[in-house]
Amino acid sequence: MQAPMLVLNQNTKRESGRKVQLGNIKAAKTISDIIRTCLGPKAMLKMLMDPMGGIVMTNDGNAILREIQVQHPAAKSMIEISRTQDEEVGDGTTSVIILAGELLKVAEPFLVENMHPTVIIAAYRQALEDAVDIMRNEISVPVDTTNRTEMIKIIKSSLGTKFMKGWNDLACGIALDAVNCVHMDDAGRKEIDIKRYAKVEKVPGGSIEMSQILDGVMFNKDVTHTGMKRRIENPRIVMLDCNLEYKKGESQTNMEFMQETDFRKILQLEEEYIKTICDDIIAMKPDLVLTEKGISDLAQHFLLKAGISGIRRLRKSDMNRVARAVGGQIVHRTEELKESDVGTECGLFEIKKFGDEYFTFLTKCKNPKACTILLRGASKDVLMEVERNLQDAMNVARNVIMDPHLVPGGGAVEAALAHKLNEKSKAILGVGQWPYRALADALKIIPKTLMQNCGVNTIRTMTTLIAKHATEGTTWGVDGETGKIVDMKEFGVWDTFQVKAQVMKTAIETAILLLRIDDIVSGVKKQSDIDAEKMAGKFQQQNPEAAPAEE
Repeated sequence: MQAPMLVLNQNTKRESGRKVQLGNIKAAKTISDIIRTCLGPKAMLKMLMDPMGGIVMTNDGNAILREIQVQHPAAKSMIEISRTQDEEVGDGTTSVIILAGELLKVAEPFLVENMHPTVIIAAYRQALEDAVDIMRNEISVPVDTTNRTEMIKIIKSSLGTKFMKGWNDLACGIALDAVNCVHMDDAGRKEIDIKRYAKVEKVPGGSIEMSQILDGVMFNKDVTHTGMKRRIENPRIVMLDCNLEYKKGESQTNMEFMQETDFRKILQLEEEYIKTICDDIIAMKPDLVLTEKGISDLAQHFLLKAGISGIRRLRKSDMNRVARAVGGQIVHRTEELKESDVGTECGLFEIKKFGDEYFTFLTKCKNPKACTILLRGASKDVLMEVERNLQDAMNVARNVIMDPHLVPGGGAVEAALAHKLNEKSKAILGVGQWPYRALADALKIIPKTLMQNCGVNTIRTMTTLIAKHATEGTTWGVDGETGKIVDMKEFGVWDTFQVKAQVMKTAIETAILLLRIDDIVSGVKKQSDIDAEKMAGKFQQQNPEAAPAEE
């Protein structure tokens, strides 16, 4: 008998074929079950402890999965799609996981019956194309982005499932104003950079109702000298990113003095250098100087004498926001200062104190292209959750402005697609129509989960919903609060087309990717590690008494 031949390293673990596919499906289902209770207005919160002992309380799919440590490679790729969804459109992170899990679950019976994965994949691909097509051409409706009440309604439907829903009007107003503020239309090219120009400042204390959006910017700094003014109306602002102190040599600098007057001369040169810099600034007659670097004591003295307030060590990102809000340019050398570099569009500079911290406010700007959202709340955890919710709301507003099409919310679009794809599957010939139809059924998981989270009779309500879609059009969905079937057109819950299309694409493509895997090789160790383990084993055998005695 021939000895078995070893090709792979003995330390590797290999699984292949059906076992891997079913294992991947199981892993994906586990992840989607964790998230399932986080969908809809009746969503539960999850409380997670991170390794550092910090606590995260949230029902945002992406935030939960970011904190969970998983071992299985398929589960890792599921977590990855939630992150993709968050980065691309900022909403729908929970739906995408639930849908991907369900798509894999419905593929399981076909694999068990020995249908080849590529047949299932081909059917899924076809269904994805048809679904996006139907959504754009038959279900979506255009929206007027200049109509404020319409826009607030759309953002409300995203926030309705979040912690912030008690302060809906406040949050929606803040999100919409922030997005309109940073919206730039440059020769037909729209740019809405929320991350860079809409800063969220979290200040613990006060209540959530005290949160507001500023028509300008704020940052956590105080003036450098106590004698400087802390409130100036219509200030002229100079923004620098150079030192207002004597330049130190890059490397070590040695000086040799031949007589005692030389030392005085050097100090005088330093003072003159700083005076020159300050004179360049004072010549522009500013009221406020902001710099990214330091301001020396001497420079503070000169500025104070001229009645100028100075703030030092601002972050680069804060500086860019200030420049966008007050007009003017950030200058790199004081010699190059000119009138056009001075920011004159700010209406009020003042410093306020919250708790023990001082905050600088530059507000009442004429036409700010950057803004700060000031959040107040009881504790750090509350503020973190409110910030996550606001980010989602701003993303929704951005998506609508970028692509002004809406689809009905509350599971209506999924139920409509399920019905239409089911009808289409009848025209497909061959074995491919079964996975196609299974995908149509899998879409119903979204309305079904909404019902489950409300605690209504799922089967009866689902049957009613399917009947409505078969007879009365595409806008019927589930009211997430009560679990009743309502017409979303009248109920006023809408989702953005961009989010739904991205959910479909990401979920179906992930399901396809995981079905394609038929082999997992894991646990490949480095040779050096294996040798070290062997040595340790030998040492243990030679010196059994060296092993620590167990009590």
